[in-house]
Amino acid sequence: MKKDSGQFEPRIVGFFCKWCTSTGADLAGTSRMKYPPNIIPIRVMCSGRVDPTFVMTAFARGADGVMIGGCHPGDCHYLEGNYKALGRYHILANLISQFGIEKERLQLHWISAAEAKRFVDVVTKMTEEVRALGPLDWPGMIKKVDAEGETLKQHLEEAVAAAQE
Repeated sequence: MKKDSGQFEPRIVGFFCKWCTSTGADLAGTSRMKYPPNIIPIRVMCSGRVDPTFVMTAFARGADGVMIGGCHPGDCHYLEGNYKALGRYHILANLISQFGIEKERLQLHWISAAEAKRFVDVVTKMTEEVRALGPLDWPGMIKKVDAEGETLKQHLEEAVAAAQE
């Protein structure tokens, strides 16, 4: 996505806990705080409910970044959901780097319902960081790898056929 000025504008998918981060975002909005419109919020019951496939699907469908937001540790409405989110986050951060995605494109933040300013600061900072990284175009990368795989497959088939002659 580009602005009229030609500057890249990232698309960031946010998976936000209903009880804390999502409510903090609502408070930022009702308080008329300004922050970049780059975040696409998705409300989940708990940050611990964010399945790794949600994150990978967001990247595969064109997200330039993904933010997971939840209650502060010890304050989860479901007791341990945010600890599960933290464990999954570390696994996902390592996984995405193996796919050629910078770890900075995936972020986890603890933002309570009363922290509208923190929400604004986090979204603003993440937008700037992802903007600096540039567009991800993971779907394009996947197509390129698939095309290279097809070329390699053809070469191997030709080599096998030539060896059998």
